[in-house]
Amino acid sequence: MVRGTRANPNSCNLTDVHSTHSKELCHEYTTQRSSEAAKQRSSEAAKQRSSEAAKQRSSEAAKQRSGEQNFPDNVIYEMDNLDVLRGMNSETVDLIATDPPFNKKRNRAGTAGQYEDAWRWTDHPTMQGKQPDQWLWQPVHREWLDEIKDANRALFDVIEATRKTQDDDTAAFLCFLSVRLLEMHRVLKPTGSIYLHCDHSANAYIRMCMDAIFLGKNSLNEIAWLRKSEKHNLASRRYPQTHDTIYYYAKDATKHTHNPPTTPYDDEYVKTHYKFRDNRGRYATFPCTNERGGNKSYEFRGITRAWRWERSRMEEMFKAGMLTQATPKSPFRYKKYISSADGVKVSDLWVDVTDFEAGERTGSPDQKPLKAYERMILGSSNNGDIVLDPFAGCATTIIAARKHKRRWVGIDRRQDARFHVVCRMAGIKQADADEIRKRPHLAHWLDEQLAKYEAQYRIEPPVRTDEGKPAVPRLEQVFSTTQPSVLSHREMHTILLERFGPYCWGCDFDGLEYGERGGRYLELDHVNPKSAGGHDHLDNRALLCGPCNKDKSDRTTLIQLRRQTMGTKNARQHRIDLREAGAWCRERLMQEIRSSPQQLGM
Repeated sequence: MVRGTRANPNSCNLTDVHSTHSKELCHEYTTQRSSEAAKQRSSEAAKQRSSEAAKQRSSEAAKQRSGEQNFPDNVIYEMDNLDVLRGMNSETVDLIATDPPFNKKRNRAGTAGQYEDAWRWTDHPTMQGKQPDQWLWQPVHREWLDEIKDANRALFDVIEATRKTQDDDTAAFLCFLSVRLLEMHRVLKPTGSIYLHCDHSANAYIRMCMDAIFLGKNSLNEIAWLRKSEKHNLASRRYPQTHDTIYYYAKDATKHTHNPPTTPYDDEYVKTHYKFRDNRGRYATFPCTNERGGNKSYEFRGITRAWRWERSRMEEMFKAGMLTQATPKSPFRYKKYISSADGVKVSDLWVDVTDFEAGERTGSPDQKPLKAYERMILGSSNNGDIVLDPFAGCATTIIAARKHKRRWVGIDRRQDARFHVVCRMAGIKQADADEIRKRPHLAHWLDEQLAKYEAQYRIEPPVRTDEGKPAVPRLEQVFSTTQPSVLSHREMHTILLERFGPYCWGCDFDGLEYGERGGRYLELDHVNPKSAGGHDHLDNRALLCGPCNKDKSDRTTLIQLRRQTMGTKNARQHRIDLREAGAWCRERLMQEIRSSPQQLGM
């Protein structure tokens, strides 16, 4: 039997004390943790408020800078328009009037990045069928499409639908154009608008792209422009195609600038409607009454009616001889002279601007009449506004903008773009331009002419100052497989050797062991062979030792060669990182293109 002990009421129970002490410590610790948590939450909330305020201030500052012009007036950019558009601040352009390449399917290679336009001033129209002008789906960036799918699902759906209803190459053309339209939409002011010229080959799909980018509610007109009277092929089972389409969209259809253009009345209309004449000229008469209401009825010169204007205005017009009556008791009518008539408002059917002015032809098969672009500029911009043409071509938009005192920006990636612009501004005919091109100091002559016309020339894009992001992601440039390299075989070998050293990109052969002769053992080859869509430019070139070059052949990629050389696991890190090397070579190549001594044949 275990004998129990009786507790002493005056004694201290350690369990109770420990429990009480633990509760106190726990309460103190909990209170402290709660206080610290509250402080932390308060601090985090304060930081968040501060961060949000900073973001708001930054956003407000960016909005203030948005619309701030970060490029010069009257400038020619001789480079890819995508780089220039991405460098322009948002909401800085009043009007875009442009004529991009059409989807002619004549063997052009183009993507969301680069494109090619081989027309030159001296090319004859009959030779244009041999110029590259086809768009290929194969090199289109998957990353770009994924970004579009997230940012603009409607545009993505249009491109995907085009692949199914038309073909992959038309979808590639839409990719090329859409990536630029997204930036054009961004750089337009809220009051701005765009005229986009296209033909029947893809106009329906282009309209859907523009609806997705500009929104369908901002579509203003689909203009039909009569380009020529085409001879009908009797063997053809369709009507002759004699018109192009010009899409007219606004950034905001409630705010855009619009000065309705008019054309003079024809002689028959004048004879029929302006059949009266006095010492001021031919005029027509219109009623002064307003039977639907308007101003209050009153008696004027013995006749009581609901008049169109107030009594004081009627008296002024009567004294000025602008009112007339058929009989003494008939209501007054006012005179409208043909000299002050606005003319007929221009409709969406343009059949009166098909002729070229004397000496206007440049030899380009895609040239449009100056009158058509004058109509766009006068109708949708005011004096001093900025007019942009991202596909400047033979400078028709630029000439029209200069003529009507607008500031302008022209972009064209051809290496002799400024030569075309200068010749157009100076009114130089094609034959004389051919002689000028032979001058040994052509560059100095061009600079003098640009200064004379207060124009500028750039081969570097502007740098944005509004802290904004581009409308579409920046992707690697893709070059046509048919475009010749601007660098020779020897030049590319030297550039890669100096930048990356005498190492084989396939097996890491170290040429330094052979001293100065190390580089001689390395041969220039393609990263991706031409059979896999590779091209001859610097960003698709690699240095390989003799055995690797032999093993690679003309159907194996460099990555496949590395796997064969190092094993499928590819455990060891190569000296040359192909991604980093490709990025460096691409930037080096773009610099070479922009500063190439081949420009203008100089």
